[in-house]
Amino acid sequence: MIIAIDGPAAAGKGTLARRLADHFGLAILDTGLLYRAVGMNLVRQGGDPEDAVAAADVARALRPQDLAADDLRTDAAADAASRVSAVPAVRQALLEFQRAFAENPPDIGSGAAKGAILDGRDIGTVVCPDADYKLFITAAVEVRAERRFFELRERGLDAIHGRVLTDMKERDARDSDRAVSPLVPAKDALQLDTSEMDADQAFDAALRFINSENK
Repeated sequence: MIIAIDGPAAAGKGTLARRLADHFGLAILDTGLLYRAVGMNLVRQGGDPEDAVAAADVARALRPQDLAADDLRTDAAADAASRVSAVPAVRQALLEFQRAFAENPPDIGSGAAKGAILDGRDIGTVVCPDADYKLFITAAVEVRAERRFFELRERGLDAIHGRVLTDMKERDARDSDRAVSPLVPAKDALQLDTSEMDADQAFDAALRFINSENK
């Protein structure tokens, strides 16, 4: 089983992916961490995330252990990820890693995985276009900014709501307007708006979709 989950930042993709992975016994890959790791590795080296040549070199040198860095969940990492992800050579360098994970998922805590679930921006359209199930999770940008704002505050990080909203709108524009692998729902994906949903409701809706596809 391969499940592809796409959507913009703070729509609830990560939470839903983890719950579905636990439910079905799947290995999970947050593909955004790949781009965040590339972006932050480049920043740490003093580079510019919009330097296509440097970003591609860092992407080709990415190691699995780089995904465990402590600063990959920051807004700085999210911004850097959005910038490097617009570089075609970066996307190509990371495509093979993602497809290999989907085709040969690693073991999970309970033993062999029954499949894989990938959470990202172009999983259903580019990385795994033949995935068994595709979901596109979204929410109003104001709702997503509010979620991200409180998430940052709960982690003890300084955050200004207006700036979080502005950053999210800019990131949405970059992700949706880029020439390579733009953020768009796959034609056969379930489009789920979580603006007025909690995590349980989103999970139930996704589960109903997957179960109905199995009939």
